[in-house]
Amino acid sequence: MPRYEFRCRACGDTFEVNRSMAAAGEPASCPQGHADTVKLLSAVAVTGRGGGAPAPAGGGCCGGACGC
Repeated sequence: MPRYEFRCRACGDTFEVNRSMAAAGEPASCPQGHADTVKLLSAVAVTGRGGGAPAPAGGGCCGGACGC
């Protein structure tokens, strides 16, 4: 199940909520009970490659020449 990160505007606490993708846009109360929260955009990290396959050429954040 996906994990979504929220920040409370009242106390500044950052917390995570596990919920289905269908419920991703629903509001969440912070652990302190405040209802004024905002969903944060989270970066997704994918690591590793199965089978030791080489990285594909091209693409990437800077055109692909650096392999990032």
